[in-house]
Amino acid sequence: MGQKKHSSKPSFDYDAIVIGTGPGGEGAAMYLAKSGLKVAAIERYQSVGGGCTHWGTIPSKALRHSVSRLIEFNENPLFHLDEQHTKLTFSQILKHAAGVIRKQVRLRSGFYDRNQVKIIQGEARFVDKHRLSVTSDDGSCFELSAQTIVIACGSRPYRPAEVDFNHSRIYDSDTILSLQHDPKHIIIYGAGVIGCEYASIFRGLGVRVDLVNTRDRLLSFMDAEMSDALSYHFWNSGMTIRHGEEFDRIEGKNDGVVLHLKSGKKMKADCFLFANGRTGNTDSLNLDTIGLAADGRGLLKVNQQYQTSIDNIYAVGDVIGYPSLASAAYDQGRLAGEAIVKGNLDGHLIADIPAGIYTIPEISSVGKTEQELTAARIPYEVGRAQFKHLARAQIANTNAGSLKLLFHRETLEILGIHCFGERAAEIIHIGQAIMMQKNGGNTVEYFVHTTFNYPTMAEAYRVAALNGLNRLFKD
Repeated sequence: MGQKKHSSKPSFDYDAIVIGTGPGGEGAAMYLAKSGLKVAAIERYQSVGGGCTHWGTIPSKALRHSVSRLIEFNENPLFHLDEQHTKLTFSQILKHAAGVIRKQVRLRSGFYDRNQVKIIQGEARFVDKHRLSVTSDDGSCFELSAQTIVIACGSRPYRPAEVDFNHSRIYDSDTILSLQHDPKHIIIYGAGVIGCEYASIFRGLGVRVDLVNTRDRLLSFMDAEMSDALSYHFWNSGMTIRHGEEFDRIEGKNDGVVLHLKSGKKMKADCFLFANGRTGNTDSLNLDTIGLAADGRGLLKVNQQYQTSIDNIYAVGDVIGYPSLASAAYDQGRLAGEAIVKGNLDGHLIADIPAGIYTIPEISSVGKTEQELTAARIPYEVGRAQFKHLARAQIANTNAGSLKLLFHRETLEILGIHCFGERAAEIIHIGQAIMMQKNGGNTVEYFVHTTFNYPTMAEAYRVAALNGLNRLFKD
């Protein structure tokens, strides 16, 4: 018998290793495993889910839900014949969030088990383009190798060096989840999505809120009417918003925090939340060893197939920047997996990714804003439905808010949908489904010719469509 020929193909421990188990890492790991590859996932935390599950999307939305229900309860006259209102503290509502996190961890752990993806707990660092050194919590260290490596290590709150985050009253959007005392007054620095969401939560608990915005208006990337509606709602709830401000220094004291602004203003509160920006978690990966460079915000550049400048290393999720959404990260992970398995990528993220901002009330949008359409000189018309006119909203006592449809004057094609109010992030998907239709299926007339359940919030689409069509006129 002749001797067996030895393959020249290098031998690796795994076909693919994914660094991180958030939405991006999970999407990549599941696709690769289902495609028959031997896959491992490295997670620095003691359980899977990433920042999304433990510090970001899941806990903040669970907090928001509890506070929203508390507001709804307190505003319902049926439950308060004696004018007494129920109060809850931040630490009390955290218990509900903790329960949701446990359920999510069990669910997501099951995905890895069923698909035989090995979970390795520890901190990963590159040794070379195929090898990783993993340091466990007990200090032990070992190496793993793979043909392909996917970086999905997410992001963390940006922490300026001059801010003392070790002070007991100074928090970021991760550490705020460990808040134990019951503040009467909070300063939130940064009025982006995270800052606005936490401003809603604390104001809903009856805490005095000062929201400091470094820009000239709230959520400037949103349709102007929607951000104006949120701004008015915040003002009407008793919140103070200061636009166009930057901090000079943040002074921690025994009984609170003093914020010194560059404009000369000074503000004091029981506690302080810094929510101005995020940083990619790439600084601990030893990227210099493999010649991969992150930008000043710790983010990696990738091509359309989510491949970095090193051919066998891919990156997905928050660590590659925009759109920095959990929903998009999962899709990016799946698409990166497809590129790895097939050698090319046929699919891509949808052009119009819906945005959901979980303030109280919510804001959600998909497609173009009025400002974008005007700048592009696209002739559009607007159809509006006020929630206060809908029977379902009147029954639920959720009258604040509206739905706005933007559509082309001639073709009637839906160009953008914007919603402000309770359940906005759910309502938006009805219109999104119609926007995605091809061959003339995307038209505002769909909402006029279909029949909606009654009473529902969905019938806002019929009201808005009729309102918009009534504005049209022929020369």
